[in-house]
Amino acid sequence: MEPNYTVEQSFEKINFTKDPLAKGEYECCTFVNCNFEEADISEITFIETEFIDCNFSNANITNTSFQDVVFKNCKMLGLQFEKCNGFGFTASFDLCQLDHSSFYQLKLNRSSFQNSQLQGVDFTEAELKSIVVQYCDLLNATFENTNMEKADLRNSFNYSINPESNRIKEARFSLPDVIGLLDKYKIRIEKEI
Repeated sequence: MEPNYTVEQSFEKINFTKDPLAKGEYECCTFVNCNFEEADISEITFIETEFIDCNFSNANITNTSFQDVVFKNCKMLGLQFEKCNGFGFTASFDLCQLDHSSFYQLKLNRSSFQNSQLQGVDFTEAELKSIVVQYCDLLNATFENTNMEKADLRNSFNYSINPESNRIKEARFSLPDVIGLLDKYKIRIEKEI
């Protein structure tokens, strides 16, 4: 059986939980308002594909390949990105909910996060060098042995990053949220009276 190869096709309002997406490669495709919640999309390759208003919560993405993929306004709760194919992984997330997802040991250097909710996300040992993470809520996100050199976290908030256990050389932060770099020290910073 030949693998499925789909190019420049649009998919709208399809529930892939009930009607599984065929295994194969999808290039320059668009998925709008589709449901992948708890669906098995393992072993599928997405290249230059855009997902808009889709739900991926708890989907199985084992060995799934995301190359130059755009996610806009997607619900992506609890995804285990470290299980996907890391080769060529490049994704941009805008207005997405990624709470409790994991990017453990994943190279995200060419990816970006904008205007997204990343509460409880695991970035342990991830490669975030030169990444853009702007206007994102990072409450309870985990950063441990994470390479964040030259990363741009301006206007992101609620993060707690230990400068002693993460590489943050030349990373960019903005006031007042930069105090998240001092949480480890349990100091109080008060506004001058």
